[in-house]
Amino acid sequence: MTPRPIHLADLTLAHQRRPAVHHVSGRFAPGSLTAVVGPNGAGKSTLLRALAGLHRPDGGRIEGAAGQVALLPQAAALDRAFPIACLDVVLFGLWREVGAFRAVPSAGRDRARDALAAVGLTGFERRPVGSLSVGQFQRLLFARLLLQDAPVILLDEPFNALDSRTAADMLALVHRWHGEGRTVVAVLHDLEMVRREFPETLLLARDCLGWGPTAEVLTAANRLRARMMAEAWAADPADCGRQDAA
Repeated sequence: MTPRPIHLADLTLAHQRRPAVHHVSGRFAPGSLTAVVGPNGAGKSTLLRALAGLHRPDGGRIEGAAGQVALLPQAAALDRAFPIACLDVVLFGLWREVGAFRAVPSAGRDRARDALAAVGLTGFERRPVGSLSVGQFQRLLFARLLLQDAPVILLDEPFNALDSRTAADMLALVHRWHGEGRTVVAVLHDLEMVRREFPETLLLARDCLGWGPTAEVLTAANRLRARMMAEAWAADPADCGRQDAA
């Protein structure tokens, strides 16, 4: 499994014609491990959704992402009230392999149980999702990613609200994927973790303020610029001017 490079070419993303990401260009190299950081409202989650094909560009283009991406969304954005068992959630990771209407073979169920074991949820197969703690639910989402077996992994705040032990376990999985040659892109807020664990960083404040080696991007000057740009954002920003926006 060799991921293809992903190119952003003058990419602009918007919500109801209000700008979220402005004219970003750059490249996620195959097998790279990149943190996406920036102030709240900087467009980080919107960028990940666009890479996953869930948000249509309002300008520019994304090249190379289609068909090779798996996304772990923010856990807080997911509804856990639906009565579904943990094993079934993990089995959704096989959707591309088995389709929507075919029965999952026994080998697939074995893989799902192995994925649960890999994230420390052995014995949780029949547990309803609504009974899980925040940390257990996040582990469950990581187990689903293991079954998706994608060459590009997108993680939206994967360690948010996790205790230090659970975060360390999930970070070990991230490094495992990186060691396997997968491309990993993670939205993060913990800059100390980014400096320590992520060799590449994309700093967003709707505009790209830096993209490259982490030590060169997370300078005091860049972080100050990002904060000042965020403070200057209007509560009701101007129309992005794109005529083809949804």
